[in-house]
Amino acid sequence: MLDLATYDYDDDGFRTCGVTGLRIHKSAEDMVKLFGVTSIVALAVGGAFALFVAMTRWEVIGLLPPGDFYQYLTIHAWYLLIFWMVFMEIAILYVGGPFVLGRRLPLKRVSGAGYGLMVLGAAIITWGTWTQELPNQAPLLTSYVPLKSPTSFYLGVDVFLLGAVVAAVPFLASIWQEKRETPNQALPLIAFGAFITSIVALEALVGGLITYVPTLLWRAGFLEHLDAAWYRQMYWIIGHGSQQINLLAMITIWYFLTHVLGGAEVASEKVSRTAFVLYLFFINLGAAHHLMSDPAVSTGWRMWNTSYAAYGAVIASMIHAFAIPAGLEVGRRRKNKGGGTFGWLWSAPWKDPGFSATILSIILFGFLGGTTGVMMGQMQLNMTWHNTLATPGHFHATVATGTTLAFMGLGYYVLRLVFGRDWIGGILATIQPFLYAGAMGLVCLMMMYLGLLFGVPRRHPSVMDIPGSAFDFAPSKPFFAVFGIAALLAILGGALFVVVAVGTLLFGSEYDGTLPEETPLPDGGASATDGPDSKAAHAFSMRGTFILTMVFFLTFVVLYALNWYLLSQVWTIGP
Repeated sequence: MLDLATYDYDDDGFRTCGVTGLRIHKSAEDMVKLFGVTSIVALAVGGAFALFVAMTRWEVIGLLPPGDFYQYLTIHAWYLLIFWMVFMEIAILYVGGPFVLGRRLPLKRVSGAGYGLMVLGAAIITWGTWTQELPNQAPLLTSYVPLKSPTSFYLGVDVFLLGAVVAAVPFLASIWQEKRETPNQALPLIAFGAFITSIVALEALVGGLITYVPTLLWRAGFLEHLDAAWYRQMYWIIGHGSQQINLLAMITIWYFLTHVLGGAEVASEKVSRTAFVLYLFFINLGAAHHLMSDPAVSTGWRMWNTSYAAYGAVIASMIHAFAIPAGLEVGRRRKNKGGGTFGWLWSAPWKDPGFSATILSIILFGFLGGTTGVMMGQMQLNMTWHNTLATPGHFHATVATGTTLAFMGLGYYVLRLVFGRDWIGGILATIQPFLYAGAMGLVCLMMMYLGLLFGVPRRHPSVMDIPGSAFDFAPSKPFFAVFGIAALLAILGGALFVVVAVGTLLFGSEYDGTLPEETPLPDGGASATDGPDSKAAHAFSMRGTFILTMVFFLTFVVLYALNWYLLSQVWTIGP
């Protein structure tokens, strides 16, 4: 697999990318291939299990019995929320580090060891879950104690998390080498974003080890008791922190791919860097929304985490929400790629699946994932979301639409720029991001609708016949039909990406190393003022971006008010 590339290297193992201008060493390129392809395999496995999960929740089909449902749901969750994401994120670190900085990958054997541990851990987790029998419980993603899951499951989690920490070390070494040699030079924005991502990742991964090592000892019988409240609070360091790794990696990709594919520039590097730093201090506090109904945490703790502390992360998100489309507008206006208010957007290379996947990721994450995350993380509103189907609706909007589409966009360009293979599929590759984004967006909307308006519970394999429940969920049946059909189309869209990716690796023709429309700047995403018009970025009109962000803001206000209205229908005030 590592020798599928068509590029030639100089005597030192370097080559120059004809699209990005980056000087890439074969050592880093080999590991990006390895981690990237493994992540796509995880996507394929998780997507296959998604079919069983979705067709069980859609009770007209009722594919799995209750006992099997939880095992399939566990494997679906671990492969798509963890394995697909983390393997790709290690590849992203190597792109943001050695690729952008023009360096060899330090400690390549350490990287290989980390990869081996991650694969071993994933295999052990899968084995432990698939062979689980009573009295062991299917662990799902949370694996809450005192419910006991197979010992092998906890062992696999520890091995996987340790492997991810080890695999991140070569990236950190490349940053250390860069700053030792150029102490007075700022990291390129993409490398800076990857560095902040690595810090958040290490916090989450180490937090996971602090959680799961004692849990393994408890399950193996070395510890007699493990406090359930301690576990819940510690677990969400990795349980939600892993999704914050996704967030930062995704935003780093947004800056990189809008630059490479659309000619975007960074409107203000200082502002964008400040937003990344705000994430460093505040984004993981968002995990508090999982504990809003937990009796073990105080009211003061809940208020701090869901209000004052959350504002820093929200501000950072709003900065990126303006800066990234503004950079695209400025870059395209500088190159005379469309006039008027939105000509810069209409004239963009929408037939390019890497570009369309990136822009659809930005749109769906913002309007579906970001807005609902802020509402779900608000202490009072959380009560209408908690443990309903709206909760997985939210995180599918962030992970299954936003992050997955961004990673698909990067995957298309790893195939071209790293493997040197041109895509197969023609029109299928062009429509794949639109099919997947449209269908998965509808899945998320239906899950939120069913959870908020009907109170449909999450995780339960059936809805119409919940034992001991006095609720009548029959009116929700038509919406489950929409959910089921959309889920089938979304799974088809995800499968189409895997088919195009694998087919390209095996049968794709040699890529000539050029882009037909844009000539991007060889700086890995930093702002630039060269070219026919050397005016600063802020000298160009950003009115299109301003209008779009106002639409986003008004949408958020309407949704926020609507959620408070729904809460008022639950809390009857007065006689």
